[in-house]
Amino acid sequence: MSTTPAIILWITNRVSKMSKNVQSGVNRTIALNKRARHDYSIDERFEAGIVLEGWEVKSLRAGKVQIVESYILLKDSEAFLFGALISPLPTASTHISPEPQRSRKLLLHRSELNRLVGAVERKGFALIPTALYWKNGKVKLELGIARGKKEHDKREVEKDRDWQRQKAQIMRHK
Repeated sequence: MSTTPAIILWITNRVSKMSKNVQSGVNRTIALNKRARHDYSIDERFEAGIVLEGWEVKSLRAGKVQIVESYILLKDSEAFLFGALISPLPTASTHISPEPQRSRKLLLHRSELNRLVGAVERKGFALIPTALYWKNGKVKLELGIARGKKEHDKREVEKDRDWQRQKAQIMRHK
């Protein structure tokens, strides 16, 4: 009977270590584009790698990035991210001149690029960056194939959201 408390103690320590590992992996998001969901209806999402310089990675780790005003263009069967603002850290190296809003190449498979080209050129969709996050130590960009919402669509979504909120309040009080 004396071994049973030791085993229980070992199991509880093991579980607490596992929960810490799970919790540390939860917040891998660097930046979100919340305005994208408001202004566009996103049909399909893709994950792309992004070509960065060393000072940009350090700034991303510090959270100095904005992708709200950014957009994606396709040139010569390659995808580029324009308008993303990565602010350089003051401790950046002195022998380089950081450019905060330079265009950055996106890394996608050829089949994905062909699919994106078809959606943009033939069907009239837009490519919108929705999130920037870490995955296995690399920076990934989530981009969505989106169609712009009209003003009445935005109002309808707000009405539905308000109604769901009121309905949840009523159910809580009963």
